[in-house]
Amino acid sequence: MNTMLASGGYPWTVIPVEKREEYMKSLEIASVTQDISAFAKFMAYLVRENMEGHPVAHLPIKSL
Repeated sequence: MNTMLASGGYPWTVIPVEKREEYMKSLEIASVTQDISAFAKFMAYLVRENMEGHPVAHLPIKSL
């Protein structure tokens, strides 16, 4: 997926752990019904937010 995004000039995208259920559900729908629209919308949201400077995935901040 990220190779395809990068080849199209888009940034690599990380699926946040908090969004895993939504991600897996969209993949299941695509697999069962052959309809990728839910997956495409999910990925478009993540890519758009990242490109606008608001990445959905964040690294945890560890306190020392």
